[in-house]
Amino acid sequence: MAFGWIDEQAGARRRAGLVRTLRPRPADTPLLDLASNDYLGLTRHPEVVEGAAEAARTWGGGSTGSRLVTGTTVLHTELERALAAFCGFEAALVFSSGYAANLAAVTALGPHGSLIVSDAGNHASLIDGCRLARGGTQVVGHADPEAVRKALAAHAGAAIAVSDTVFSVDGDRAPLTALAEACREHGAGLVVDDAHGLGVLGDGGRGAPYAAGLAGAEDVVVTATLSKSLGSQGGVVLGPARVIDHLVNAARTFIFDTGLAPAAAGAALAALRLLEREPERAARAREVAAELYARLTAAGLEAVRPDAAVVSVRAPSPERAVRWAADCRTAGLAVGCFRPPSVPDGISRLRLTARADLSGAEIERAVRVIGETRP
Repeated sequence: MAFGWIDEQAGARRRAGLVRTLRPRPADTPLLDLASNDYLGLTRHPEVVEGAAEAARTWGGGSTGSRLVTGTTVLHTELERALAAFCGFEAALVFSSGYAANLAAVTALGPHGSLIVSDAGNHASLIDGCRLARGGTQVVGHADPEAVRKALAAHAGAAIAVSDTVFSVDGDRAPLTALAEACREHGAGLVVDDAHGLGVLGDGGRGAPYAAGLAGAEDVVVTATLSKSLGSQGGVVLGPARVIDHLVNAARTFIFDTGLAPAAAGAALAALRLLEREPERAARAREVAAELYARLTAAGLEAVRPDAAVVSVRAPSPERAVRWAADCRTAGLAVGCFRPPSVPDGISRLRLTARADLSGAEIERAVRVIGETRP
């Protein structure tokens, strides 16, 4: 029977407690949200919503084509220039998603004969980029610059090291300075995904590479998403102009994909302008994360100290993690639930995202609910 193997896999997922289901949410919900990635609380900000609406009124509901045909508007170019200036890079290129941006960067910069050194804790989009690239991939230990150095030393040709700046599971930060030093010793490039750093780390939220002194470096390329701190949708690659020109001509997820919808571009640009005016939002997101961690650990829960806005709380098993998250939801709190294969170490977690707009009372409520519902 066609697709008969699907039933076998579905049964295996059920037995392992790893079934995932979609849960449509209404526009208005009484739940306290610590599950989304809206780190700066900008998704529903009036200026961001109006930025989306104005772009849709001006340009229509879609971009009408790929970026190289009709999908590039004046708005896309304005957003790219603003992102490059804000993050400290020479040029930027906007994509329809952060996933597409990562696929583009890794595949276009990892050609046949090259080596891609990938952190074991990288996001799925970076992993898929490595799988699709024509270069060879070597996976090294998590956040281990010395392992990167050894891998690069054993390869004679072109190479890049690939890493998240802030890892999405535990929220820990990559040792960017040491990674850059290892790459420079061997003439390799460094490609980092700042999805969870942009808007949270660095001066006024300019990102982890900016904080590490790597912004604008000729051997550093940064990807990011517009769907987290900037409250919109889409992705971006930032780097030297010659690298961005190469992506325009070689990145398949740019050449063959429909351009980012104007409404998303307008929302992201409005959010970026707002962050420029209110840089304290970045520091507040970090403060909320630190307070969540302190209160959770004081309550006897096993949490991982956050380096940005992600706070991870360990669960005893996949089944209990699902139950814990469900009990939190029943009590009025939405939290993320990470289980294998989404977690590289096989340990299930509740994943909380700090938001700059959370009040002290909301933080206290969240900690109370998590503690009262613990397995």
